[in-house]
Amino acid sequence: MCGIAGAAWTADAAPLSPATLGRMISAIAHRGPDDSGTYFSGEGGTRGELENAGSSLAPSGPAAALGFRRLSIIDLSTGHQPLANEDGSVWVVFNGEIYNYRELRTDLEARGHRFRTNTDTECIVHLYEDLGPDCVQRLRGMFAFAIWDDRQKRLLLARDRAGKKPLFYRLDRGQLTFASELKSLLLVPGAPRRLNRRAIDSYLCYQYVPYPDCILEGYHKLPPAHVAVFEGGQLELHRYWRPPYEPELSNDKTEISNFKSDFATWSSERWRQELRRTLTEAVRLRMRSDVPLGAFLSGGIDSTIVTGLMQEQSGRPVHTFSIGFPIKEFDERSYAREAAKHLGTEHHELVVTPNALEILPKLIWHYDEPFADSSAIPTMYLSEMTRQHVTVALSGDGGDELFAGYTRYLAVKFASRFDQLPGPLRRLITAKLWQRLPSGAGHRSLLRRGKRFLAALGESPEKRYLRWIGIFEESLRRELYRPEFAAELGDCDAGDFLMHAYTECPSRDFITRTTCADVLTYLPCDILTKVDIASMAYGLECRSPFLDQEVMELAARMPIELKQRGNQGKQILLDTFADLLPPSIQRRSKMGFGVPLANWFRGELQPFLRDVLFDSRTLARGLFEPSAVQRLFDEHVQSKTDHSHRLWALLCLELWQRMFLDSAEPPASCPLIL
Repeated sequence: MCGIAGAAWTADAAPLSPATLGRMISAIAHRGPDDSGTYFSGEGGTRGELENAGSSLAPSGPAAALGFRRLSIIDLSTGHQPLANEDGSVWVVFNGEIYNYRELRTDLEARGHRFRTNTDTECIVHLYEDLGPDCVQRLRGMFAFAIWDDRQKRLLLARDRAGKKPLFYRLDRGQLTFASELKSLLLVPGAPRRLNRRAIDSYLCYQYVPYPDCILEGYHKLPPAHVAVFEGGQLELHRYWRPPYEPELSNDKTEISNFKSDFATWSSERWRQELRRTLTEAVRLRMRSDVPLGAFLSGGIDSTIVTGLMQEQSGRPVHTFSIGFPIKEFDERSYAREAAKHLGTEHHELVVTPNALEILPKLIWHYDEPFADSSAIPTMYLSEMTRQHVTVALSGDGGDELFAGYTRYLAVKFASRFDQLPGPLRRLITAKLWQRLPSGAGHRSLLRRGKRFLAALGESPEKRYLRWIGIFEESLRRELYRPEFAAELGDCDAGDFLMHAYTECPSRDFITRTTCADVLTYLPCDILTKVDIASMAYGLECRSPFLDQEVMELAARMPIELKQRGNQGKQILLDTFADLLPPSIQRRSKMGFGVPLANWFRGELQPFLRDVLFDSRTLARGLFEPSAVQRLFDEHVQSKTDHSHRLWALLCLELWQRMFLDSAEPPASCPLIL
């Protein structure tokens, strides 16, 4: 797990200087505190080697520069990067882990490749020699990497299938810059910082900025399961994998029928056997490490299963970690303790009182873009505590999306039944009943969720789901925007990101289509971004066995009846891994990993929130109607309804602008105060 940065450029474009590359990798030193290195093409070696020799050669023609910060996990003594093939014609910088590297190495050595290290990184170089950009097809892991092919004068960028590891880039007048984090790209001389208005609209819809867009104009995120090839001044993106919820999209009805029948003959027992086998193997591969490792253990179904499979394959108690809060509604420690006792782990827990004012500068700086998922706060606390004991932690991320664990999937199920009612009855319910319900003041109140459910019933199933998951639904966003801002947006539709994801899975039942949409959108943009940034802020590597490609592919093909039975999601996980799950955890309802935002904004954070949202600097940006913001604020502090997540999104956006736009230069290190 590391941080990477660099550039490639054409003969007539501006090169990247060693000083700039040094600043770029220094800004992400938290991702790799153990080592660093750089490479400049045309100079025959790494920058460090050349400086020691007193070289001052400058490359001519198309060239590249690669920078690296290392968190040592595999082959601690010889894993220095950038790393080259045998003749120095291919160089790589790599962030992530390739879990099948030992198997790949055996095959590559049989084909004549010579290895100088025991790292997984070197397998990527030799695979590229044999397969070119198709090398990604053989990689089983999480990764973002850059390969410079000096013979072809080609730069290859790649990102893993699920989108666990991030990669930002910017193409400007023949120069392509890239980095693990946006803050590195902002340190390139002359890098613009123009706000992307359309990204703000998407952010307020989803609580994150969806790929491939970025909060700043001209910058992009490489989408999951994509490679990008920069050659001859041209950049081409190619998607190399799709979760197989159905065959490659085509009009071939025979192909679709065969796809369905291939697995239709599987019994429930066969599905359980395959799930146990693939997830056990995924955990085994992710236990490969030359440094101490443990597991996040919340006491939920997913983290308990992952920990149980680790313990089955470990010769000693696994170190497990959980945090708790003084407020019972947000405290899962009792379940985590019970799971740890049942599995026989060595458990560590910490009670924290979240201090938003203390952690906000870290959140805003580390996340680079506005990010409004408040569970990033406890994730950072958990990562900080875990890193004091281990360098690698396994997590249960992905279980909810793959196996229909979210309660909102039950709402999708119930809404599909509503769609079968006679038209007059549907219109009566959608037009009259929901409007008579009062709003609940608590974020999790049944009344509030019931009204939200009913209010969206009149929409199409896809639009309905967008309203349920959105922070600001479209009508609220339009009320919020100043006329000038709304005019700049034109007819852009933030919902297109989710709607496009639904088109990836057109022939399955709507619940499966919705889980597929979440796997393609919410999972990489929210959950995996949250965990990657929070963990790497403390130099901790997180691994997600549920997101192994074989597990994902099995889950994608699985019928919804195995995942969701009655009012219970993740049924096949409960059936398959009952031996690892204490009865109370099997029966418990899902608890979100959050913080008491609603209480904070009615209590200790109310003055700070007011000062920021109604400050002259905020109002002068001309984005939002002050009266609309005031209404949200007043309704919340008066407990008329819960606007805490909307107010949090507005607060994070404004604080991000102050940190990254208002200063003469973006901060190259994490500030202590805002």
